[in-house]
Amino acid sequence: MVGVVGKPNTGKSTFFSAATLVPVEIGSYPFTTIKPNRGIGYIRSPCVCKELNVKDKPQNSLCLDGIRLIPVELIDCAGLVPGAWQGRGLGNQFLDEIRKADALIHTVDAAGATDSEGKTCKPGTHDPTEDVKFLETEITMWLTQILKKDWPKLARTAESAKADLLTLLENRLSGLTIKRSHIFEALRKTTLNVEKPTMWSDNDLIEFLDVLRRVSKPMLIAANKIDLPHAEENVEKLKKTGYTIIPCCAEAELALRRAREKELIDYKPGNHNFTITKPEKLTAVQKKALLTIREKVLQKFESTGVQQAINRAFFQLLNMIVVYPVEDLEHLSDHEGRILPHAYIVPYGTTARQLAYKIHTELGESFIYAVEAREKKRIGENHVLKDRDVISIVSAKKRT
Repeated sequence: MVGVVGKPNTGKSTFFSAATLVPVEIGSYPFTTIKPNRGIGYIRSPCVCKELNVKDKPQNSLCLDGIRLIPVELIDCAGLVPGAWQGRGLGNQFLDEIRKADALIHTVDAAGATDSEGKTCKPGTHDPTEDVKFLETEITMWLTQILKKDWPKLARTAESAKADLLTLLENRLSGLTIKRSHIFEALRKTTLNVEKPTMWSDNDLIEFLDVLRRVSKPMLIAANKIDLPHAEENVEKLKKTGYTIIPCCAEAELALRRAREKELIDYKPGNHNFTITKPEKLTAVQKKALLTIREKVLQKFESTGVQQAINRAFFQLLNMIVVYPVEDLEHLSDHEGRILPHAYIVPYGTTARQLAYKIHTELGESFIYAVEAREKKRIGENHVLKDRDVISIVSAKKRT
């Protein structure tokens, strides 16, 4: 799950609304319960149907002219203000939501038109890099607050050899979507003495948790309001923070998706252009607005940035790939004859058996082998899947 974060009035909620507006009707979602602050966005990936020269019939996703849109879960975190880790504003709500996120899209007002509290100010008067630093501090201090009260006992236990530090931290932080691998990587990246954690100072603990924040909650910046004055020059400042920066205009994306929903334009999320399909139904104001979006956003930045931010979050920050399980290798279909019915997004490193478990527990337990569809090559349970693999799984009970 990816969290959309940012202070008030940066366009965070507009970004979330644009990202979760359904581009066309889809039969069913892969998530049974979506709370009000959660929604379904889509990652965009070239569908294998064009390469394999077949007409697909997606069931858990969409295929629009060879572009596969695969549902993913997004969470709209409460607007953040300085001091959130101490409970200021909606801090407690924000931090409760962010614990569920695997990665973050930080929506920043690139025009510098909102101050540190999220209040409107003159464009160009606020430095958006300060917002990046403040969010880093809030999350790091939140982690510090959680761990600090237990730290002396954890450190003593680790030094007494009753349990290793890695396991102790894993148990304490497991409810924050922080994995053992994250903790291991953070400990590796610090110069702290892991054999003597009782010697760590408060600053040492903060240093470790700041590294852990970067590892366990990777983040990119959606530099929003890119069409406003001062935004482009501020993007150059934001690039110096070291994060991936996506120039973004969430309002433009929301307008385009709503126009697409009303069938006024032909537009696919992430495209660099659109076609007006029903000019007679557009008012002069609407037509002017659409043409302005084309000129000032799409032609200049090649997209509104919303879809690109979602794609980068899943494919770059979380290192995910797309795989297509099928039952019938000859026709690339399921048992009902539907061609390339499912597209799954899984972490890089996923094995054939792990994919089987993701589809169904019984399939994973009864796994025998799998077949890669392009080369008709038999692969074992530990074979690591590649992006856009088409896989047929052979089990003791059934194939899929």
